[in-house]
Amino acid sequence: MIRTVIIEDERPASRKLERMLGEFPDIEVVAKIESVEEGIRWFSENPHPQLIFSDIVLGDGLSFDIFEKVPTRGFIIYTTAFDQYTLKAFKLNSIDYLLKPIMEEDLSGAVEKFRSFIPSESSENSGEIKNLIKTEKTTLSRILVKIGYNLKIVQAHEISCFFSENKIVYLQTRERTYPSDFTLDELEEVLDAKKFFRVNRQFMISSEYIKNIHTSPNYKVELEFQPQEEITVSRDRVKDFKDWLVS
Repeated sequence: MIRTVIIEDERPASRKLERMLGEFPDIEVVAKIESVEEGIRWFSENPHPQLIFSDIVLGDGLSFDIFEKVPTRGFIIYTTAFDQYTLKAFKLNSIDYLLKPIMEEDLSGAVEKFRSFIPSESSENSGEIKNLIKTEKTTLSRILVKIGYNLKIVQAHEISCFFSENKIVYLQTRERTYPSDFTLDELEEVLDAKKFFRVNRQFMISSEYIKNIHTSPNYKVELEFQPQEEITVSRDRVKDFKDWLVS
């Protein structure tokens, strides 16, 4: 059995996740933790589980504080409605990052990713987990955006490009433009590099929506939907851009 811990301060959300995990016959939830203080105490006094599902924002702080005080030997799948913490989550023992509300398909994918590491008892206790995680870069598949007082989940595959304007980074979909909480530098670290490429300081584009590429006098890209007529590839990025197109 895969010993699993849930860290979540909202009891309805904790119960729902436990029910969803109950669909996996090889997963056993051994503890449910509701605060940073409780988490530090539990991880200090108990054998570490193989798998941890952890919300980030708890009532008395961030769950990162738990693992900074008590380094974990388990794999972490973060669950949260606040994707501004994505970059830090990826730098810890995170193998995936699920935005709330958690979808069954995304949860299944995260569990399968965990299984792909095939953690044995020796690897669980060897302190080599961070090295194992480095073999497969975790990428962001969904982004949470704010529309007034509402939140909307935008799938990465729906985005044609990200662009910076007046110190705010926006994402463009077929429907409209949305502001995000990321910088382009952060997006370079968490997006799938095979699908997204930083063509210049202002733009990062998706390979799925390239409509035309004009090579003279400079490389200029036309997307199926974008905030301006053409996007110019920086001269120092042209070679990398051509390599990316055929990778």
